Amino acid sequence: MIEFLKAIAPVLQIIFVLICLGLIGLVLIQMSRHSGLGGAFGAGATSTVFGREEEADPKRTATTWFAALYMALAFLLAYIVSRV
Repeated sequence: MIEFLKAIAPVLQIIFVLICLGLIGLVLIQMSRHSGLGGAFGAGATSTVFGREEEADPKRTATTWFAALYMALAFLLAYIVSRV
Protein backbone atom coordinates (compact mmCIF):
# COMPACT_ATOMS: atom_id res chain seq x y z
CA MET A 1 0.00 0.00 0.00
CA ILE A 2 2.85 2.38 0.81
CA GLU A 3 4.40 1.78 -2.62
CA PHE A 4 1.09 2.58 -4.30
CA LEU A 5 0.80 5.84 -2.34
CA LYS A 6 4.36 6.79 -3.26
CA ALA A 7 3.63 6.09 -6.92
CA ILE A 8 0.35 8.02 -7.09
CA ALA A 9 1.48 11.06 -5.06
CA PRO A 10 3.38 12.85 -7.89
CA VAL A 11 0.47 12.37 -10.30
CA LEU A 12 -1.97 13.80 -7.76
CA GLN A 13 0.38 16.71 -7.06
CA ILE A 14 0.49 17.59 -10.76
CA ILE A 15 -3.32 17.44 -10.94
CA PHE A 16 -3.48 19.55 -7.77
CA VAL A 17 -1.27 22.27 -9.30
CA LEU A 18 -3.35 22.27 -12.49
CA ILE A 19 -6.55 22.64 -10.45
CA CYS A 20 -4.93 25.48 -8.47
CA LEU A 21 -4.01 27.32 -11.66
CA GLY A 22 -7.47 26.72 -13.12
CA LEU A 23 -9.12 28.02 -9.97
CA ILE A 24 -6.95 31.14 -9.99
CA GLY A 25 -7.81 31.74 -13.64
CA LEU A 26 -11.53 31.26 -13.08
CA VAL A 27 -11.57 33.68 -10.18
CA LEU A 28 -9.67 36.29 -12.18
CA ILE A 29 -11.99 36.13 -15.20
CA GLN A 30 -15.18 36.30 -13.17
CA MET A 31 -17.44 39.29 -13.46
CA SER A 32 -15.22 42.26 -12.64
CA ARG A 33 -17.81 44.94 -13.34
CA HIS A 34 -18.82 45.07 -9.66
CA SER A 35 -15.42 44.38 -8.17
CA GLY A 36 -14.65 47.95 -7.20
CA LEU A 37 -15.40 49.58 -3.88
CA GLY A 38 -18.93 50.37 -5.01
CA GLY A 39 -19.58 46.66 -5.61
CA ALA A 40 -19.23 46.02 -1.90
CA PHE A 41 -22.22 48.28 -1.29
CA GLY A 42 -24.44 47.01 -4.08
CA ALA A 43 -23.57 49.40 -6.89
CA GLY A 44 -24.53 48.12 -10.31
CA ALA A 45 -27.20 45.77 -9.02
CA THR A 46 -29.94 47.92 -10.49
CA SER A 47 -30.09 45.95 -13.74
CA THR A 48 -32.70 43.64 -12.23
CA VAL A 49 -34.85 43.84 -9.15
CA PHE A 50 -33.36 40.77 -7.48
CA GLY A 51 -29.82 40.98 -8.88
CA ARG A 52 -28.38 38.81 -11.61
CA GLU A 53 -29.23 35.13 -11.98
CA GLU A 54 -26.36 33.38 -10.20
CA GLU A 55 -27.25 29.80 -11.15
CA ALA A 56 -27.00 30.49 -14.88
CA ASP A 57 -23.37 31.65 -14.64
CA PRO A 58 -21.16 28.82 -15.95
CA LYS A 59 -18.02 30.43 -14.54
CA ARG A 60 -19.49 30.33 -11.06
CA THR A 61 -20.44 26.66 -11.48
CA ALA A 62 -16.95 25.81 -12.75
CA THR A 63 -15.40 27.72 -9.85
CA THR A 64 -17.50 25.72 -7.39
CA TRP A 65 -16.40 22.42 -8.95
CA PHE A 66 -12.75 23.45 -9.04
CA ALA A 67 -12.92 24.55 -5.39
CA ALA A 68 -14.49 21.21 -4.37
CA LEU A 69 -11.80 19.29 -6.29
CA TYR A 70 -9.13 21.48 -4.71
CA MET A 71 -10.36 20.69 -1.19
CA ALA A 72 -10.76 16.98 -1.87
CA LEU A 73 -7.27 16.68 -3.36
CA ALA A 74 -5.79 18.74 -0.52
CA PHE A 75 -7.22 16.32 2.04
CA LEU A 76 -6.16 13.30 -0.01
CA LEU A 77 -2.61 14.59 -0.44
CA ALA A 78 -2.37 15.41 3.27
CA TYR A 79 -3.45 11.85 4.06
CA ILE A 80 -0.92 10.40 1.61
CA VAL A 81 1.94 12.53 2.99
CA SER A 82 1.09 11.45 6.53
CA ARG A 83 1.21 7.76 5.53
CA VAL A 84 4.40 7.82 3.44
